[in-house]
Amino acid sequence: MSKDIRPPFTHESALAKVKFAEDAWNSQDPERISMGYSVDSNWRNRTEFFTGREAIKNFLTKKFERETNYKLMKELWCYTENRIAVRFEYEYQDANSGQWMRCHGNEYWEFGEDGLMKRRDMAGNDYPIDESERKYK
Repeated sequence: MSKDIRPPFTHESALAKVKFAEDAWNSQDPERISMGYSVDSNWRNRTEFFTGREAIKNFLTKKFERETNYKLMKELWCYTENRIAVRFEYEYQDANSGQWMRCHGNEYWEFGEDGLMKRRDMAGNDYPIDESERKYK
């Protein structure tokens, strides 16, 4: 995620911030993704709560080991001066079972003046799909 896009957000800069996030997450590179977050960023990811860039990298490393063939779409929902809400959808293949899954959810982001995300709150639901039902390849 680019820290060069800083609050206060306009419609265009909020769209660009969402696109940067989508591209970073689709890289499946925990280091690249984590650089968009402040060193003391607070996260809620479903039922997990943690703080800090190192914790983010650890979380993402484990996530991408479990969720292979990951492909994500993020859509800007709304924004304010320093906050962005997105709707997302992603698909992955469970590394243990081989089952294809889709997740739908929402994220709420809050940014510092430096353009780094200082808070991320995510809620999502997974459900199994057939490979033929995949939308993101």
